[in-house]
Amino acid sequence: MRAVATSEERAAVDEVLGPPVSGWHGGDRTIELEGHVGYAGRAAREQRHLLLPALHALQGRVGWISDGGMNYVCQRLSVPPAEAYGVASFYAMFSLQPRPKTVVHVCDDIACRVNGAEPLIERLERALGPGRPGGLVRTPCLGMCERAPAALLQSAGHEASDVSIGEVTVEMLHPFLHGGGWIESPSGGSLGSQPRAGLRLLRRVGVVDPRSLGDYRAHGGYDALRQAIELGPEGVIREVKDSKLLGRGGAAFPTGVKWDAVAKQPVRPHYFVCNADESEPGTFKDRVVMEEDPFALVEALTIAGFATGAERGYLYVRGEYPLATEMLSNAIDQARARGFLGRDVMGGGFSFDIELRRGAGAYIAGEETAMFNSIEGNRPEPRNKPPFPVTHGLFGKPTGINNVETLINVLEVLRIGGPAYAATGTPDSTGTRLFCLSGCIERPGVYEVECGTPLRDLLELAGGVRAGREMKAILLGGAAGGFITPAGLDVPLSFEGARAAGVTLGSGVVMVFDESVDLMDIVLRIAAFFRDESCGQCVPCRVGTVRQEEALRRLVDGGENGSREHDLVLLDEIAQVMQDASICGLGQTAASAVQSAVKQLHVLDPGGRS
Repeated sequence: MRAVATSEERAAVDEVLGPPVSGWHGGDRTIELEGHVGYAGRAAREQRHLLLPALHALQGRVGWISDGGMNYVCQRLSVPPAEAYGVASFYAMFSLQPRPKTVVHVCDDIACRVNGAEPLIERLERALGPGRPGGLVRTPCLGMCERAPAALLQSAGHEASDVSIGEVTVEMLHPFLHGGGWIESPSGGSLGSQPRAGLRLLRRVGVVDPRSLGDYRAHGGYDALRQAIELGPEGVIREVKDSKLLGRGGAAFPTGVKWDAVAKQPVRPHYFVCNADESEPGTFKDRVVMEEDPFALVEALTIAGFATGAERGYLYVRGEYPLATEMLSNAIDQARARGFLGRDVMGGGFSFDIELRRGAGAYIAGEETAMFNSIEGNRPEPRNKPPFPVTHGLFGKPTGINNVETLINVLEVLRIGGPAYAATGTPDSTGTRLFCLSGCIERPGVYEVECGTPLRDLLELAGGVRAGREMKAILLGGAAGGFITPAGLDVPLSFEGARAAGVTLGSGVVMVFDESVDLMDIVLRIAAFFRDESCGQCVPCRVGTVRQEEALRRLVDGGENGSREHDLVLLDEIAQVMQDASICGLGQTAASAVQSAVKQLHVLDPGGRS
């Protein structure tokens, strides 16, 4: 028998999609008319981009996505059930099996791992007891590494809510696990302990009220957009080109070149997407900006749309960032109400609006073309390139895309001018960068320094290794980055400096490990992360990430596969194949940290684990 949605499920979906207009997609059928006339079809299919919000609505209302609820969504959007199932089952935040209405997701990834996540989870499992399966879920990095260990608390129902908390203890979560509230821990904030005089991108963080457009404007907000309108689209692009601003998402592509390529496309419409799906383990800088200075991102995205000829922008925020989502939603609503979004923005003769989209727990969705697929209502799998997004991006149209840090840099470019911006940092890595310091560091948080600053100086800003212990290693760039030893502390934090040292700055992760950390355990967790997060589309990544983890576990546990030497060679071969043949950056970098740990830290050498 075909599963049917409950009234509660129908109501949740209708809040997103609106009431059904006919029996052909979810309403009551009138046989006198609808027995002879078909409605919806193409018009309904054109609403497929609302599939992800509709699935979020189901998950939030009842705590899981039932067959009946899925069928109703499919009927409303004219999406084949098999395709909708393929989308829903892809995301870690969606459950296709019954779950309690309150669930705790506890991070067991690398930053939380070195701050007591494993014993915390064991104690929580004992406190929860055997009678409530599904109430406690292990999860990869929640992007709160400066306050590790972290947890995400989800409550389903009419007043559904998600809350992220840090510095978690069993005592804080025990009431929530048994149907009550939770105890929040006091926090010193997420901004690193550095002099405010040197801050540019972070100068408003901790100063302005993130909920107030008036306070934002009192601190220079929307001056950059006014300057952009005076310059015109070509003038804005010229300033960004003169600044030599490189993308901060890891690829380091020239921002002005990308914007210019989109602006020159004759095909209409154009789109601009902000990639705020910050999922790289150890990364949390974009979260801090979105939570503490959300109007800056809205303004920067509006400037990007103006410069590239886009009338609609999408802000794709990570599903595990509930506070950032709330702050951005409020900022977008206030900006629209005051004429900073919508038709004739600031009286400048152009239209631009922003739609907020929330991810659902998929690391690969941070890849630009996978993000387009996610917004369109498809599985977030990367596309082959070419064609590139500047010609065939979101909905097959010319699309610009940058991450949060890249976009807010544009505000600084317009504030001081492109040439002045280019005079900071190094000739090939201009401006300042945000770095996420976590792990065994005295004062974790987000730090802003000029490009080219030695790593040693950045660590000194953060107080060095916690409790005066001996440094063992540093992970640069996150799980897709690489390890360096204490001998590499003088590496300059610039694109060219990192490249010369054989590492990558990636998303700005700087995770410190002291003498107490089992580095092999960290490497195994990274390997498991990539195995779990591979989308499975291409064989080199789908198979390679599994075989990499298997080889590592044999080498650690002493399993049999010919010989130790055979498995070491196999690791190298797997890494080469994934790097050369994977369709996207996930597979191409899935072995980077593992290879650096083996070759730089010698974790597989006899005695190398300790």
